Amino acid sequence: MNTFGTYNKDDVVFLLKDISNLICEENNNDREIKIQNGQHYSQMLPIEKSVSAQYLNLYKEQLENNKEKLAYAIGVMSEKIIKKNGKDIVLVSLARAGTPIGILAKRYLKERYNLKLHHYTISIIRDKGIDVNAIKYIIKKHPNTKIQFIDGWTGKGTICGELSKSCESMKSMLGKEIKPTLAVLADPAGYAEIYGAREDFLIPSACLNSIVSGLISRTVLRDDIIGDNDFHGAKFYKELVNEDQSIRYVETIENCFKNQYKNIDDEVGKYNKEELSKIGDRDILNLQRKYNIEDKNFIKPGVGETTRVLLRRIPDKIIIKDIDDENIAHILVLAKEKNIEIVQMDLKAYRCCGIIKNLKDI
Repeated sequence: MNTFGTYNKDDVVFLLKDISNLICEENNNDREIKIQNGQHYSQMLPIEKSVSAQYLNLYKEQLENNKEKLAYAIGVMSEKIIKKNGKDIVLVSLARAGTPIGILAKRYLKERYNLKLHHYTISIIRDKGIDVNAIKYIIKKHPNTKIQFIDGWTGKGTICGELSKSCESMKSMLGKEIKPTLAVLADPAGYAEIYGAREDFLIPSACLNSIVSGLISRTVLRDDIIGDNDFHGAKFYKELVNEDQSIRYVETIENCFKNQYKNIDDEVGKYNKEELSKIGDRDILNLQRKYNIEDKNFIKPGVGETTRVLLRRIPDKIIIKDIDDENIAHILVLAKEKNIEIVQMDLKAYRCCGIIKNLKDI
């Protein structure tokens, strides 16, 4: 286990191998070509650099404008976690989008109920599954405690599916059933059982990469640097320490918790387990048909995923529901900076979607 990152040590334990000196970052174009020719995205890291002053100011404005809504959603999600599981739980965030959300849940439950919960961040990778060594570590430390997985938002429900597959495969391996229940802040697509809001609203931590995630990279799984007994890997961007927004982000939202207690209680009082609507499937299918996209992995839906496409992939176009929607102002800035086409469309579940350019068509 490594101690790295810029979060307070009481906030989270990263069950990740520090590979800062073992991997070189690659530019988005080179990575995209490799991904589309069959190399898995978890074997490479994108270059992470400073964002423009305009973009950073926009992030700060969005955080200020949305902080009460975020505090409310954190509270609703956290209350539902307790309602479902009781108080004997360990919080396990999925790196890296889940980490600040898990920290906020831990702080909310400490502030309101004086619960001192353990919180870990571990890796899960599409088509590769969850980090089994990290799960083994957690079970050894907390053998009789329920695990609650946490992420930032749902896109197409891919990680929900990956989590379910991983938990099923671990059952016989570990001799223990682990529930694949995922709690997220925003679930516009209707894939998560526990959520703060169904709305596709801007979670400001989606706007930035490592500088709002404890300066930690996305996770890496590569045979030459991750051994059989290692945790999945990640890089610590020490060179960006003067630009780090991670603690400020968490504290800004945390300071609004008390304002939202009544609203949170009113919402949770109406809560019953809901059927998963999977309404996002309709938007994905419509986009596949409209743009003749065979592989739905080229479609990245929702505010968070669209932001990621613009930051670290090669976008073809951005689909938006409403050009005047303030929740996607940062997306319009990024698209303009990168000269990416913007198309309006009547989306049902999402505010926007990012379409990745198929480089084989060039």
